[in-house]
Amino acid sequence: MNIYRQEHPNPQFERSQWQNLNGEWDFGFKKAAVGFKLSADERRAVKYHNENHYPYKINVPFCVESKLSGIGNTDFVNLAWYRKKINIHKNGGRIFLHIGAADYLTTVLVNGKSAGRHSGGYTSFKFDITDLAVDGENEIFILCEDDVKNPLVCRGKQSEQKKSHDCDYTRTTGIWQTVYIEYTPQEYIENFRIYPDAENCSVTISVDFKGTADFTCDVKYNGNSVGKVQQQNANGIRFFHIPLSEKHLWEPGKGRLYELEFAFGDDKVKSYFGLRSLRLDGYQFLINEKSVFQRLVLDQGFYKDGIYTAKDEAEFVKDIELSFALGFNGARLHQKVFEPRFLYHCDKMGYLVWGEYANWGLDYSSDKALAVFLSEWAEAVSRDFNHPSIVGWCPFNETWNYRGRRQKNELISTVYDYTKAVDSTRPCIDTSGNFHVKTDIYDVHDYNYDTELFRKNFDMLVKDNILYEHVLKDNPNRQKYGGEPVFVSEYGGIKWAGDDTVKSWGYGKNVTTPEAFAKRYCGLTNALISNKKMFGFCYTQLYDIEQEQNGLYTYEREKKFSDRIYDEIIRVNTKLAEIEKE
Repeated sequence: MNIYRQEHPNPQFERSQWQNLNGEWDFGFKKAAVGFKLSADERRAVKYHNENHYPYKINVPFCVESKLSGIGNTDFVNLAWYRKKINIHKNGGRIFLHIGAADYLTTVLVNGKSAGRHSGGYTSFKFDITDLAVDGENEIFILCEDDVKNPLVCRGKQSEQKKSHDCDYTRTTGIWQTVYIEYTPQEYIENFRIYPDAENCSVTISVDFKGTADFTCDVKYNGNSVGKVQQQNANGIRFFHIPLSEKHLWEPGKGRLYELEFAFGDDKVKSYFGLRSLRLDGYQFLINEKSVFQRLVLDQGFYKDGIYTAKDEAEFVKDIELSFALGFNGARLHQKVFEPRFLYHCDKMGYLVWGEYANWGLDYSSDKALAVFLSEWAEAVSRDFNHPSIVGWCPFNETWNYRGRRQKNELISTVYDYTKAVDSTRPCIDTSGNFHVKTDIYDVHDYNYDTELFRKNFDMLVKDNILYEHVLKDNPNRQKYGGEPVFVSEYGGIKWAGDDTVKSWGYGKNVTTPEAFAKRYCGLTNALISNKKMFGFCYTQLYDIEQEQNGLYTYEREKKFSDRIYDEIIRVNTKLAEIEKE
């Protein structure tokens, strides 16, 4: 069995003392009885550890539904259990078991004893297993429970029906990111946050210390030291301000990164940051005080053989390069929290992205939704706060009625308030498209395929400060435009089938020739670029996914059109936007 994904999963928080646990695990799974509910305690995990056999071998970190897992079962799976025996060398420090992501409720046993439980299918988590581990052979047991039909489970684009349909795709059950062991001294760095100050050429870093020891932080650029701070007997949470002797701005297409080397006693951690500023000014989105038109494309993070998981990091780089090649400068990372390793490449390449969550499936009308969602969203914001490529947060997407019941506006506004409280450096869109409650940006989703009507509707924003909102035709009085900055964060979705073996799906009236595709694409896009109150667009989407075949590339990331058609797309994408001229 090939062992995939051997690179360190998080370059923003990297220690040299770690042990990758990807590869072959003993495995079992089943579809639970109708009416299955997620367990409320750890007894189920102990039961499955003691009583279940392991008829399969699975290749971690790929989900049970994927081909690369070696299983490829795409029916509903409610329970999946894993076992692996590993060697651990205790050295007097702390030992942590990390799981990049596992969907949905995960319980871990080490040598038959509980290490902890985690709820949420999209964020990274860890357990301190120091007291459970022994020197030598240890058994790791992981139980994952999932139910995409549960109204308090965020499923994202995972199909709640047996088969994929429309814009919902193959499910992801169980572990889908790297599992690893990390060794630290007794005194170690728990976390840190980085606050770059481009105007004053400096950086402020808050560090959460566990224990007391001498601390050093060395800032480098291309290997040369450009700033340093030291403190004896550091402990608790401390803030450090570091002037930088060289100024290298992080900007679109140019991911100039500073390296960070932390030393806290015997604990050594490597990281990095980008020196850049963000702010909204009227209708403009400013990066380093320059108006930057965001030429975004929807990226949903699906891979044909791995579903949620790329087989190697070259696939991350390829997707970014494919986007750049067509004149885009970033992406909405849609209905999924992407891996830190993907974000690392966005950081390196100067690729603008929006941090979102996989909120679909959640009952927005439930009184219980806030407790469920906020805890999961808080983990995403905390983990990804330091990435310079993330230029904004968007916790919700299209909060339509749930079984006829309207969203609780308090849910939307409270999550917005939380996001702004913990990160005042980035704008936050409360719920992309609809229904806005409290937001920094009033984005719109519009799949109107009539290019002239599309242009006319958005010209109303310039002429009369009226934002045409087609969703309000059937949902009156649900949201009101208040003069906020605007961009169209979903449009197009023009179907052109790249795979005739499946019944394809897309938005709007079908086009019949590649030339008609290009004409519609250019007409819609030009309407937004030429609108002087529009700071960006996001086209749906970069590549086909299963039956949704409205991508600019195939699911295999191959070309769908001739170079002449792509040249027309590039020409309109790279046109100087009206809002950039001011």
